[in-house]
Amino acid sequence: MQTQQIESEIRKFIADRFLSGQTENLKADETLLGNVIDSGGVLELVVFLQEHFGITVSDDVVPENLVTIQQIVSYVHGKLKARAANGCNAN
Repeated sequence: MQTQQIESEIRKFIADRFLSGQTENLKADETLLGNVIDSGGVLELVVFLQEHFGITVSDDVVPENLVTIQQIVSYVHGKLKARAANGCNAN
């Protein structure tokens, strides 16, 4: 899966769930935590990432992986790339 497609799907989820579908002010490098997503929203985001992309978000995931859209996309892309390289689920 290309990073552009990953970003598009993540943007759509965030916009639909947290911004009433509005994406105009959703910048790829803008901090989401506290501005768009609260702590409960982080859990929703993690569930979405796991279910939608078929990855496992470890309990020890560092917060920096989920601060901006760019970081989320990079994290998901890395997990998908690792899964493809290993030929199994990305953990």
